[in-house]
Amino acid sequence: MVLEFIGADREVTGSCHYLTFGDTHILIDCGMEQGADLYVNQEIPVNPSLIDYVFVTHAHIDHSGLLPLIYNHGFRGTIFATKATTDLCNIMLKDSAHIQEFEAEWKNRKARRAGRPEVTPMYNVEDAQNVMQHFTPCDYNSVYEICPGLKVRFVDAGHLLGSSSIEMWVTEENVTKKIVFSGDIGNHNRPLIKDPQYVDSADYVVMESTYGNRLHDTPPDYAVELSKVINATFTRGGNLVIPAFSVGRTQEMLYFIRRIKTENLLPEHPNFEVYIDSPLAVEATNVFHENISDCFDEEAMELISAGINPIKFPGLRVAVSSDESKMINFDKKPKVIISASGMCEAGRIRHHLKHNLWRSDSTVLFVGYQVPGTLGYALLNGAKKVKLFGEEIEVRASIVNLPGISGHADKNQLTEWLGAIKNKPEHVFIVHGEESTAESFANHVHETFGYDAVAPYSGDAYDLITNQKVADGSRKLVEKKAAYGIASREKTIFDRLVAAGQRLVSVIQKCQGMANKDLSKFADQINALCDKWDR
Repeated sequence: MVLEFIGADREVTGSCHYLTFGDTHILIDCGMEQGADLYVNQEIPVNPSLIDYVFVTHAHIDHSGLLPLIYNHGFRGTIFATKATTDLCNIMLKDSAHIQEFEAEWKNRKARRAGRPEVTPMYNVEDAQNVMQHFTPCDYNSVYEICPGLKVRFVDAGHLLGSSSIEMWVTEENVTKKIVFSGDIGNHNRPLIKDPQYVDSADYVVMESTYGNRLHDTPPDYAVELSKVINATFTRGGNLVIPAFSVGRTQEMLYFIRRIKTENLLPEHPNFEVYIDSPLAVEATNVFHENISDCFDEEAMELISAGINPIKFPGLRVAVSSDESKMINFDKKPKVIISASGMCEAGRIRHHLKHNLWRSDSTVLFVGYQVPGTLGYALLNGAKKVKLFGEEIEVRASIVNLPGISGHADKNQLTEWLGAIKNKPEHVFIVHGEESTAESFANHVHETFGYDAVAPYSGDAYDLITNQKVADGSRKLVEKKAAYGIASREKTIFDRLVAAGQRLVSVIQKCQGMANKDLSKFADQINALCDKWDR
């Protein structure tokens, strides 16, 4: 029973944990790293064709975004997630694939003109569609027996629609250990979704630490604060551009804007228009409507019972097609534009930044965490010029951060979540945080509870029966993989070929007892393929 850490270890994105017991191979999350280069540091050091099950805590791309990649590389197991997470992954993974295909096409046009090597998307829309066939939706708070020696339960983590912490009971050699994977633990008192549900027992805890070294300020009335930013921008005659994740943050912004309109918080501009420029955000909003009973909190349910849609209001416009998106920037009226991606690394938001960053009357409002190395991080930290679509843009717009909006629990809330566990865990592993944050929160856990707590490096592995470390990783493994960059994809493609060969052997072994004519036909097909390549 070995747990290996292979993603989001001393870093914030790319969550992935690898658990093996007996002949069973499991991933908990399979997330994409998010940063300046989409193609760097994305391969996982596990043969995907060996993986039996994947358990997904929630649909954010840094927890689910490599699922189509492992399908492309040979994974054919089963993926378990809540129903809302399954619904969101169905749109988010296809959107991720579409963005990759679009970006690769754009880069390759430039590469061909410059005589540089072309790039290949990590996966395509077909991979995203195919991997969705392997999802099995699960209900909150039900115990599922997955296979002999493995039971799981999903509990609400309060981070995103459908987000969960996962309780996992694993039995090997007549020893059972309960492992709790926190997923991303939500901030309290957020609109629409419920607060995090606590877990009361665990032998091992794998816990996020995104905000493990800071405390959220007492939250302001976000509708009031947002109305002030809108008023200041419209008074200047500019647009308010909000880079926001299509799932979660966009719906929260709609919730606050509905309040601004219904409570008349902006009498100077009562009929202003709001554009959602993201097909994904439009689809995600529909998923929110379809999962009301399972995921919405009491306040949202009260509005719905009163016949009020909490995220809809007069003046709300959606742009689905690219032509509709382009027309937004031809409309001279001041408006609110909500578009993805939230870190400004891809998608339609970059077009809106191109049209508004140079305007001193416009405002760019950030409402979420910005990973170092992203365009959003650069803007939030005072960049004077940025490059978009090969053109240098001077930053004259007001750059504003709406403080306190976070989908993640802070240090005190994380501590409260861990403190709900009544017994003493054998080990607490702190992941999904910047290096200094993960280390400081691990020290805090040890000092507060007396637990053995550590922030593992990528490649660290622990035997959960003996509670002993059995493999050493290091930060250098991540750095080496990042430096290797796109060139490593050549080795990855060869590894895919090896995995395909191993799968072929597995299929052949299952053919014993079939009709001779079928076996003969199969053998002829294999030999013909070998003849084609063995030249």
